[in-house]
Amino acid sequence: MNAVLIAVFVMLVLSLLRVNVVLSLVIGAVVGGLSGGMTLMDTIDAFHNGLGGGAQVALSYGLLGGFAIAISKTGITELLIDRILKIVNGNGRSQKKGLVKALVFLFLLMMAIFSQNLIPIHIAFIPLLIPPILKILNMLEVDRRLIACILTFGLITPYIFLPYGFGFIYQDIIATQMGLAGLPIEIGQISKAMAIPVLGMVVGLICAFFYFRKPRQYKDIDIIEKKLEVTINKRNILFTVLSLLIAVIVQVNTDSMIMAALAGILVLYITGALKWTAADAILSDGLRMMAFIGFVIISANGFSAVINATGHVELLVEDTLDMLNGNVSLAVLLMLIIGLVVTMGIGSSFATIPIIAAIFVPLSLELGLSSLAIIALIGTAGALGDAGSPASDSTLGPTSGLNADGQHNHIWDTCVPTFIFYNIPLVLFGWIAITFIL
Repeated sequence: MNAVLIAVFVMLVLSLLRVNVVLSLVIGAVVGGLSGGMTLMDTIDAFHNGLGGGAQVALSYGLLGGFAIAISKTGITELLIDRILKIVNGNGRSQKKGLVKALVFLFLLMMAIFSQNLIPIHIAFIPLLIPPILKILNMLEVDRRLIACILTFGLITPYIFLPYGFGFIYQDIIATQMGLAGLPIEIGQISKAMAIPVLGMVVGLICAFFYFRKPRQYKDIDIIEKKLEVTINKRNILFTVLSLLIAVIVQVNTDSMIMAALAGILVLYITGALKWTAADAILSDGLRMMAFIGFVIISANGFSAVINATGHVELLVEDTLDMLNGNVSLAVLLMLIIGLVVTMGIGSSFATIPIIAAIFVPLSLELGLSSLAIIALIGTAGALGDAGSPASDSTLGPTSGLNADGQHNHIWDTCVPTFIFYNIPLVLFGWIAITFIL
């Protein structure tokens, strides 16, 4: 049996059995390497060599966590939460309860979208913003699985469609890797090619709203939170906005989340919105907040390195296509599923693109697919599995906030719902777009 399938299967089964995700990735990598014909030492060496690939992203998230906490220390987060609480306390038990829910949903969705394309803090806002509003969600009897779906939609959809922020990075990777594989394209073509697959994500979000519409009750459990040290004032708000703008500008011009977070933090300190003496404590809090996610990302890179070293990704694609005898429709569907399997295992759409582009592009050209269809294939296959993967930051982020009081399970309350409502329609709409439209 193919080593890639075995490795991903082991990792997913262990995760579903509630084994720690990091351990699941390590065990899955070892099993995959051995089943792919590698020796134990070769497997360990490949895993070790791959760990460094996740270091930059892990450090980025740590600094982004520090940036997010620095922003919260200006009092902006508390101000937003206080305003929401006043609305809920005034209308939560009235006929306007539905309107309040809609405003909360819209607010969280926009925050998730902005974190990808406008304010490059990615998931760092979630463990900061969500825990304080859990009581609000409890008062409104909101099913947290719906919030997980809302946040995951906002974390994924913008970067696969809009060429800004993380979207620019993702689309630049697609364009670069496709060019290296023999099909040069313009970044401007990617949004056009991904429009129909993105529509599938929208349909999935609508279905999630319908399925999780019923009230769900949770216990009100106190969460220990540190009091904000900075009093809210117009000056702090102004400099906070300035720091966000500087971070966006730096990220766009350097393509570095590390430099963007650093620039944003320095602006807050230089302007006096935060004290220099608080720097160590704030950065430590941010690193601590994102530490688990960082370890998962590093482990996922080791897992990815072992999968690549087996050479079984290519075998999986070749064996699959050999069985199809030139059936383009089934070939496209199976390549999408292969992308799903690979991304589910390594937990990163960005890391999946280099793995699949070198294989999918020449095969797609042989099948006679158009350039737009191949772009949609690569982009959709890469994005598949980001939702639902235990190792994906798009699922780890929502869980980090929603499980602050221990009432939200990562696998069953985040990964399983997002897998169902996003991967299934993404496969369907991507297949339709690639096979029949583009």
